[in-house]
Amino acid sequence: MNIHLSLTPLVSLLAGILILVMPKLLNYIVAVYLLLIGLIGLFGTGSLRLP
Repeated sequence: MNIHLSLTPLVSLLAGILILVMPKLLNYIVAVYLLLIGLIGLFGTGSLRLP
């Protein structure tokens, strides 16, 4: 059984939850989100395969 786990939707979901819980940290959350999505795009680790 293979589990296909995509990283970008998980990062987006986590960022959205953090923004809802702590709206004062919006600038930092957006900055970290953009950095993570950029790194995921550059290194091509958009999906992980867990055995």
